[in-house]
Amino acid sequence: MAFAHYLVAVPSEPSILTKAALFSTSSSSASPPLSFNKNHSDLTISSTSLKTKARKLSIFPRFRRIGQKVKAKAKESEVSLAAEAFTNFKHLLLPITDTNPYLSEGTREAAATAAALAKKYGADITVVVIDERQKDSFPEHETQMSSIRWHLAEGGFQEFKLLERLGEGSKPTAIIGEVADDLNLDLVVISMEAIHSKHVDANLLAEFIPCPVLLLPL
Repeated sequence: MAFAHYLVAVPSEPSILTKAALFSTSSSSASPPLSFNKNHSDLTISSTSLKTKARKLSIFPRFRRIGQKVKAKAKESEVSLAAEAFTNFKHLLLPITDTNPYLSEGTREAAATAAALAKKYGADITVVVIDERQKDSFPEHETQMSSIRWHLAEGGFQEFKLLERLGEGSKPTAIIGEVADDLNLDLVVISMEAIHSKHVDANLLAEFIPCPVLLLPL
């Protein structure tokens, strides 16, 4: 029995070769060689389309990187705005909800901090004294006013604006927010002592206070 080997003609480019050779055996007469011209075009088109798809796919990571950069810049802007808010304030509010005529430790600390910040940044201070009692029913009221002046003076701050909100029946947190909003204040300085003593409601601070609040730990 005679065997005839037929070599298939393939393009010479290595990237197009899919098989080294195709063989067929037959006892009949030889068939003319097969041409791969059409197949070569198909393979070329397929290869080109695959490259195009690959290029399109490679674009997506670039978009992701760009999106991440935009988000990072947005976060940096938010941080810079927050930092600016805490370094460029020009008007501070010092709420006094303390019933101690000589001021409690937390109130004294808040007064000293407000004075130091105002002196450093050239800011003004407004003190708001909040008490549910009327002035007539608070015999040590003047003693408390003297204590406030003394502690602010100790911090190097002599002049300040004084507001008295006495006997109004409103929540101290709402009064603080109202004053901060009316005077367009930049920062409220208050001790955590006011929150622990239930004079100020921490849950309402974010709702009523329109500016940053500096809470001093005990």
